[in-house]
Amino acid sequence: MNRRSFMFTSLAASMAVGSEAKCATKTLAPLGLNKKSLKWGMIKEDGMSVLDKFKLVKDLGFDGIELDWPNPLNEKEILDARDKTGIELPGVVNSLHWKKPFSSPDSTVRKELSDSMIEAFHKTKLYGGNTVLLVPAKVDDKVRYDEAWERSTAEIKKLLPEAEKTGIKIAIENVWNNFLLSPMEAANYIDQFDSEMIGWYMDVGNVVRYGWPDQWIRILGNRIIKVDIKDYSRKKQTDEGIWEGFKVLLGDGDADYAKVNVALKEIGYSGWGSAEVGGGDRVRLKEISDRMDMLYAL
Repeated sequence: MNRRSFMFTSLAASMAVGSEAKCATKTLAPLGLNKKSLKWGMIKEDGMSVLDKFKLVKDLGFDGIELDWPNPLNEKEILDARDKTGIELPGVVNSLHWKKPFSSPDSTVRKELSDSMIEAFHKTKLYGGNTVLLVPAKVDDKVRYDEAWERSTAEIKKLLPEAEKTGIKIAIENVWNNFLLSPMEAANYIDQFDSEMIGWYMDVGNVVRYGWPDQWIRILGNRIIKVDIKDYSRKKQTDEGIWEGFKVLLGDGDADYAKVNVALKEIGYSGWGSAEVGGGDRVRLKEISDRMDMLYAL
C-alpha cells in the first residue's frame, strides 16, 4: 500500500467513525467544498426512471445533480423527483457551446447559442438552481484568439440583462478550448463585464495541464462560483498522451486537493463540488461519492 492509498484508507475509517457526531453538531456550512453533485450523464443505470435515478444518487450520498440544457427529460418528472428526494439541481450545463460557440464568425450560430442560454436561465430558475455553465469560445486554425475574445464578450454582454432578470449567473469554464489559458487572463475576462451575474466555474482537473489549481483559485478569488471535481495525471500525460491524463481515479492524480481545499477556504468559498468524471452503475457512482468525501476531508 503506497502513502496515498494509506492516507485514503485512514481517512475513510476516521470519517466512518465520526460521521454521526458531525451530523449532530453541524449547524452552518463550513468554508470550502461541502456539497456533492454529479452530472446527469454520469448515471448509467439502464431502465431506471428519472425518480429512481434521483433516489439512487441520494442513497449514494450526493446532494445534487447538474442537468444539461437542452435535454430530452420530462420537466414534470424532474421536478417531481427533486421534490420527492430532496436532491437539489444547483445548475445546468449548456450543451450547445461546443457545436455552436460564441466565437463562431457566423452570427446565426452565435444566436443559436444565445437563445439556448436564455432558455437555460429560465429552466435553471424553474429547477431551483443558480448557474448556467458556459464555455465561452474556442480558438482554432480558423478563429483567432482576439476574435474569440471580442465575439464572445459581445454576445455575453447581450445576455446579462436576462441573467439579471432571472437571477441566474453565467459560470465560465475552461475546457481545453485554447482560450483563457492563465488565471490572470481568466480574471480579466470576467472583470471586463463588471457584473455580479458572471463568474468562474473552477474545474480543478482541467487546469493541471496548464499549471496548479490552488494558484488559479487564489488568483480568481471570489470570481469562483462553482467547482468541478476531477483529477489529472501529468505522468500519464507524458507517458500515454494528454487526454490519458484524465484516466485516473479521484485523488490519484496531481490536482493536490489538500492545497485546493486550503485555497478555497482562503478565498471564502463555501458550496458545491460537482463530479465530472466517467460515470457508471451504482458501484462506480458509490466509489466516486466516497472518493469525493475523502478529498473534501483532506
